[in-house]
Amino acid sequence: MSHDHGHPHEHPHGHSHAHSHTHEAAPVDDTTAVAIDTAVPDAELSPTQLSRRNLLRAAGVVGSVAAVGLGHTAPAAAAATGPSQPRGRNVVNQWVAGDHHIHTQHSSDAIYTVADQAQYAKSYGLDWLVITDHGGATHARIGVDIVNPDIRAAREALPGTLIFQGLEWNIPSAEHGTVFVAPGDNEVAVLKQFETDYDGSVNGTSSSSPANEAQAIAGVQWLGKQVDDKRIESALFLANHPARQGIDSPHEIRAWRDADPRVAVGFEGAPGHQAAGLPNGAASGRGFYTNAGTNPNRFVPYPPESFRTWGGFDWMTATVGGLWDSLLAEGKPWWISANSDSHFNYLATAARGPGSNFNAEGRYRDPVYSGAPDETAGDFWPGQYSRTVVGVNRPGYLEVMQGLRDGRVWVDHGRLVKGVNMVVRRPRNPRSDSPLGSTVAVPRGTALELSITITLQDLPNWASFLPVLNRVDLIQGSIDVAGPADRDTFLAPDTRVVRSWDTSGTSGTIELVQPLGNVTEPFYVRARGTDGNYSQPGYLGAAIDPQGPKLDVVGDADPWEDLWFYTNPIFVTPL
Repeated sequence: MSHDHGHPHEHPHGHSHAHSHTHEAAPVDDTTAVAIDTAVPDAELSPTQLSRRNLLRAAGVVGSVAAVGLGHTAPAAAAATGPSQPRGRNVVNQWVAGDHHIHTQHSSDAIYTVADQAQYAKSYGLDWLVITDHGGATHARIGVDIVNPDIRAAREALPGTLIFQGLEWNIPSAEHGTVFVAPGDNEVAVLKQFETDYDGSVNGTSSSSPANEAQAIAGVQWLGKQVDDKRIESALFLANHPARQGIDSPHEIRAWRDADPRVAVGFEGAPGHQAAGLPNGAASGRGFYTNAGTNPNRFVPYPPESFRTWGGFDWMTATVGGLWDSLLAEGKPWWISANSDSHFNYLATAARGPGSNFNAEGRYRDPVYSGAPDETAGDFWPGQYSRTVVGVNRPGYLEVMQGLRDGRVWVDHGRLVKGVNMVVRRPRNPRSDSPLGSTVAVPRGTALELSITITLQDLPNWASFLPVLNRVDLIQGSIDVAGPADRDTFLAPDTRVVRSWDTSGTSGTIELVQPLGNVTEPFYVRARGTDGNYSQPGYLGAAIDPQGPKLDVVGDADPWEDLWFYTNPIFVTPL
């Protein structure tokens, strides 16, 4: 299962990817000294001290005497990981590409078999995928049960491909979300009970209300309890197409994450349905983002621009200093992904099997050859256009889930690049164990630099052309773990693009290095790159984002002409 998604051991100057822990002592400021003293309860800390403790907790530093005065790196979600997770999870030995949002004939609005989706995913270079048929009365009654044998058969037929069972949750009081669990004896029972008890469509809890918001929180917590009770080994939830309808309010997103950070880990940075923007196809919005902000349950402060994609990415992610950054600026591990949301795929030649009765059978009958390519479909096959690439210590179900939980993830469209690896390190020190999603805790005043290693594309993508990376942007923001007083905040005023590199005319593997100065306050960094075909000042203005993604035109947005990659962040905090 070794595909070329980037190689963490390859650097242009012979750098290795070994661990690095520096053994020089340094003074610890009073705020940090109190924050790491576990004899002082949280209630007795000042807001500043509590903020520092929370960030150091996320780095796994609080309570560790050996970490005082030493460089320390840990997954940002370390405080939320359980004992069942694989050891060595912070070591990236391999990058594996996947898709966590895929529909089959077991969804009322889809067509393909599990085998169809899995085989195409493999052929398009994916290592893992999640089957996420829609939650609803029929699915809860029989769909969860009858799809499982198909998934198990696909696992046997494609032993090198990891195939998870999940579902698309109708989140109470909100949009949709991917929920999936580690394979095991109870995967069907847990998913079935979860859908029956907590799905908004099943229980009539879809409308916006405090009571329904509480149901969503209870659902996340219930999944975490199944892990604690050892019914399943792991469970994850990611919110899907979060800005499409405008009904995922900022306080709800924060509440999901806070309900159980082991389970609620992120949202789609880029939605599926990317082929929908093709002018000679569906001629709609990329992601079918065409809502005009008329949903009665919408969060009213969201602006009209939020209901559209920007360079194929959701407004919450594409806006530098926007909602995603507002979460990161609180030091919250909250990650992005990209996927196909495959239902009906562009130019596929399939029709639903004759005699289908979805409500009675819980599925459509196997598709048959139609003889005509579907030129109005809005989706791509899994892996054909979108990828979520996860760093793992070794391939495996728990390892992929842990990589997603820890934020060791970058995403791209159209195979813009072959590989991305970003680390924070001491200057000119090629060794680092700070992969994406990490929190790097170092003595106050330590000089650090950022290194982004990119393996450029040398093979045509699935549209039969060679993508070219022409620009890379570095985005940086400050952190205040106490967070805003208003949990509906969706801005991070201190976040901005701090540097851009012109990468046109390069080839092979390149390394981009940015000095980060001497660490005195907590901050985070993330990166994005583009083919440079379509850019405009970001939603919050050119002073924040001089060349951001362009607002997609509904009906005329060829996704192959506008390619981007995004990384998850690395957090940095002084001791």
